[in-house]
Amino acid sequence: MKKVFMFTDGACSGNPGPGGWGTILRYGDAEKELSGGEAQTTNNRMELLAVINGLAALKEPCEVTIQSDSRYVVDGIEKGWARSWKRNGWRKADKKPALNADLWEKLLTLLDIHAVNFIWIKGHAGHPENERCDQLAVAQSMQHK
Repeated sequence: MKKVFMFTDGACSGNPGPGGWGTILRYGDAEKELSGGEAQTTNNRMELLAVINGLAALKEPCEVTIQSDSRYVVDGIEKGWARSWKRNGWRKADKKPALNADLWEKLLTLLDIHAVNFIWIKGHAGHPENERCDQLAVAQSMQHK
């Protein structure tokens, strides 16, 4: 499998409000930037879409290391919350509906295709790729105001 590095970030002006996401894909010396946004969304949806769109852009199954500053996304997968919510009909342990079930469903489907490892990184701490993803995300959120 090809080894791909992915860096992601989401941004929202207000929560909910206009939002954007940014992703960098790196394979060897090749790098690709992706971004998008929505007029009315939440930060967590943008964080999820950054990962989903990055994985969806891969043309074959890959070994992917994803660096994200979103505890929501990283913990949702690494701690098994999303798969548990799905097993329970998209309900959390407290029986309340899991938020963003539509996006979690898409992400779980993509995770079944690729071998993915998530790494949480501190946001706004000078990590070059995270800072660039933030710039992409903020620019998209501004376009959707």
